[in-house]
Amino acid sequence: MNELRILRFTSVGAYLGELENTTTEEFPEEIEYIDSEEEIEEADFQEESLSSKYTRSAKVSREIDIKEDRDNDGVLLPNKYITEEMEIDEIITVFVYRDSEDRPVATTETPKIKMNGFAFLKVTSVNFFGAFADWGLEKELMIPFKEQNLKVEEGRYYLTCLLLDDKTDRVFGSTRVHRYFQFCDEQFDENEEVSLLICETTDLGVKVVVNDKYSGLIFHNDISRPIKRGDWTTGYVSKVREEDGKLDIRLDKAGYVKIEGSAEKLLEILKVEKTLAITDKSDPELIREMVGMSKKTFKQAVGNLYKQRLITLEKDRITYIG
Repeated sequence: MNELRILRFTSVGAYLGELENTTTEEFPEEIEYIDSEEEIEEADFQEESLSSKYTRSAKVSREIDIKEDRDNDGVLLPNKYITEEMEIDEIITVFVYRDSEDRPVATTETPKIKMNGFAFLKVTSVNFFGAFADWGLEKELMIPFKEQNLKVEEGRYYLTCLLLDDKTDRVFGSTRVHRYFQFCDEQFDENEEVSLLICETTDLGVKVVVNDKYSGLIFHNDISRPIKRGDWTTGYVSKVREEDGKLDIRLDKAGYVKIEGSAEKLLEILKVEKTLAITDKSDPELIREMVGMSKKTFKQAVGNLYKQRLITLEKDRITYIG
């Protein structure tokens, strides 16, 4: 999303201008506006693309130079997005993209996916140009055939990455997501929370997108609560794999905090049920279904409660005696 200044109102909408950036990103001191398609092709832009690469700060008050109204400089915010409260010089948050006539247009709607980020998007149509997906804006997102991992079908959801074509200054989607994951070389604290987008299930576990940029995997033994494809949740990094930059992920915190929390959860279930017909020898899926934790976590929780003499252990069940 961009934060832009309202320059003026016209019969077709408001024209918006850029602000000086206050982050560490560098932008030119002045912005030269282009009047023709020929000039657009010849220009060598040094400033960032119009297609929302960064969030700009609204704290600096320098306004770009405004030309005559007849020149229609700036980015158009159509009338449908104008509110009665908007005023000239007000700074508003918008998303900027190019319309069907290749003009930069702004919208106050928020896309379902961030630039260079990932989301499950629904394909709404497929034709000889490619596929088109609902990404939360009026103009649908194109997924070119060359960016489709498999042939996509109308009405189905696909994990998609939002990208910018630097040559055309147009955004596009790709379902060939593996080529766009970043190689992770950062370190995470043991109990540092990360965001997770739940993806497909494999023989080893469940694949996830971590912090909207890394590829990760939750092994089946570390799945301690129900999750499903398309969910956003949180978890923790147990390992950064040096060989491929991918992450091993847990849903629970590590160490004693995890055991204590799981033991408390199991204790609350036992207080209601009194007896559970599962043990540390039971099938992992049965344990997960009954108490919502992995077999490994269940065994740790049972050990914790047994040491506190809150439960008894029998051949085919555990019983609360507290």
